[in-house]
Amino acid sequence: MLAREGYVDYLGHRTWYRAVGDLELGAVPLLTLHGGPGSTHNYFAPLERLADERAVVFYDQIGCGNSDRPTDVEWSVAVFRDEVVALREQLGLERIHLLGSSWGGMLAQEHVLAGARGIVSLVLSSTLASIDEWAEEQLKLRAALPPEVVEVLDRHERAGTFDEPEYEQAMEAYFDRHFYRGPKPRPELERMAAGKAPDVYRAMQGPNEWTVTGALRSWDTRERLHEIDVPTLVIRGRHDMCTDRIAASLLAGLPNADEVVLEQSSHTPVLEETDRYLAVVRDFLQRAEDASAVMGAGGFEPP
Repeated sequence: MLAREGYVDYLGHRTWYRAVGDLELGAVPLLTLHGGPGSTHNYFAPLERLADERAVVFYDQIGCGNSDRPTDVEWSVAVFRDEVVALREQLGLERIHLLGSSWGGMLAQEHVLAGARGIVSLVLSSTLASIDEWAEEQLKLRAALPPEVVEVLDRHERAGTFDEPEYEQAMEAYFDRHFYRGPKPRPELERMAAGKAPDVYRAMQGPNEWTVTGALRSWDTRERLHEIDVPTLVIRGRHDMCTDRIAASLLAGLPNADEVVLEQSSHTPVLEETDRYLAVVRDFLQRAEDASAVMGAGGFEPP
């Protein structure tokens, strides 16, 4: 499969990208926005299989992975939102399908709500519309962990010792239930872990998923979701950090959306139930693209 890698210029730094498939030919390309903040594109690797029908573009957001890691940037939502625009402009991505996972789904909403043009469809994967609602739901998942794990979390969170190995080990119980439930080791996740930027995560989110002290404090799109009128797929795992309540908020606000839940997955269904995930996304993209060409003939019906 044809693939090229390179950099686009952003804020005087370099944002790394990988485009699989021919951007000049075929169906509307898919642009992917990874989670984090401060994570990497690596767990999206199975999406390359969609490039038999359309080009798929990945990139590492500034500050992580293969992209530059500047020390002169004040991290904010606007930094990452503007980076999407720069990437699209420099790669000539005039019409796209847009897939965002977790924080990437938040960023996808930001991009559309900022007035982005050429969005044929939107895939919101394991994501959210309110950071406060997210934190509340994560606290519920945390409370359901084994008591001995909760005790360790409580003790270190009171002391502010989030970087202690004992705390990080206790957090693994949460991630094993709600982030990735598949076999380990998993190369995609190991590469992602190696390229992460904890400083960006702390600046944007905070020390964990239920303590929001960074730039994302009070982030909320629920009152504006009705403005996103493109066909939208909300896809998540049954055991996801994106709980029923969180997904319901998205579905209640989006005027042209439907949901698919993968029963054996948590927060990374693209890795946990790859074949099913790819089949659902592939079908959705094609149906949305077909509908965009015949909008006068009844529009789009979600799967």
